[in-house]
Amino acid sequence: MSDSKIDILLLGSGGREHALLTKLAESPRAGKMWVAPGNGGMDATAEVADLDPESPEGVAAWAARHGIGLVVIGPEAPLVAGVADAVRAAGIPTFGPNGKAAQMEGSKKFAKEVMERAGVPTAAYCSFTDEESCSAYVREVGGPIVVKADGLAAGKGVIVAKTTEEALEGVHECFSGAFGQAGATVVVEEMMEGPECSLLALTDGKTLVPLATSQDHKRALDGDLGPNTGGMGVYSPVPMVTPDELAQMIDVEKRVVAELAAEGITYSGCLYGGFMLTKDGPKVLEFNARFGDPETQVVLPRMKGDLVEAFLACDNGTLSEDQVAWDDDWAVSVVLTSAGYPGKYEKGKAITGIDRAEQLEGVTVYHAGTKVDENGQLVTNGGRVLDVTAVAPTFEAARAQAYAAVELIDFEGKTFRTDIGMRAIKGREA
Repeated sequence: MSDSKIDILLLGSGGREHALLTKLAESPRAGKMWVAPGNGGMDATAEVADLDPESPEGVAAWAARHGIGLVVIGPEAPLVAGVADAVRAAGIPTFGPNGKAAQMEGSKKFAKEVMERAGVPTAAYCSFTDEESCSAYVREVGGPIVVKADGLAAGKGVIVAKTTEEALEGVHECFSGAFGQAGATVVVEEMMEGPECSLLALTDGKTLVPLATSQDHKRALDGDLGPNTGGMGVYSPVPMVTPDELAQMIDVEKRVVAELAAEGITYSGCLYGGFMLTKDGPKVLEFNARFGDPETQVVLPRMKGDLVEAFLACDNGTLSEDQVAWDDDWAVSVVLTSAGYPGKYEKGKAITGIDRAEQLEGVTVYHAGTKVDENGQLVTNGGRVLDVTAVAPTFEAARAQAYAAVELIDFEGKTFRTDIGMRAIKGREA
């Protein structure tokens, strides 16, 4: 283990990346930090790099020119575009799977086929490349059913249809180009029932180190009502997950990494498993090829360990379980959104109160959709604006502290759910 400092380039601009940047900066190995494109909250820790995060050659050339010792890829699009391949080819350590491995998120059909070969429990499915046969299948099996655009659709492209009519509308939406090329292939899945749970894991392609469980709240409104979003809040750990269920989830992720390796694909980076805790045990809803957002904002604050060392170990094949440890603290994060999200919303609203909120014990405010305008004022610049995270010895204390911090922050149109984490108290029936 070296103790020399290395300069780090982090790609991405959301709350996940702000949480990654914060944790990376804690490492004794962290030298100069760069972000591309970053956001209004990351400027204090990092300098903005002038590059296109989705250009493999551009990122690799910039990183080589600036003597970067580690490139960390936050979002999925650069991974699927092959940025990790190009940077590694330039001899620069990289955190994030190569383009082939990133197809676990880039193609739902690819992921389903890998799961099938690995014998992993997941929803039954069929895939289609034309609307007519897909619609005929939907009519045959009927609702409730899930319709998914195969490719990346920026968090959209999944229609949870309660009726056959809703499903047919979803099929038409995909094939009519609403999600671009992502909808050229459509995957139709059976509807699974049960609470959801996310499990992030680090892997070097051989060893898999699970991180803490977390539970996101996808619906826009209290009581899990309203449209799906990128996530309105999250907590960690998830008390309703039994030790046996956790062991099964870890086993599933290990089998997937081993299956990919057997097929000649080294999966190195973060593997994100989205699970449904069904009456028959945990089943995979989806895999993502990177840290979750907003899950990262409650998992990393609870983690003990040097994130730079862990990421380098993922890249060079030396990952070990002792690189990560946990304390017994709880973390709750409430997402503040712009009025209208996930539909149309306005930008440029002045934000105040973050400094006061962060003076509360255990509170960190991660920026998601913010920027500093030409007058030096921090303003809203997205649908999900801030992730207000609190860490405390008990769940109740973490939740109370997160909401106390929420009250201290203000911007026009501030919207949030008031019931984040209530499932941790109510359990499976919530």
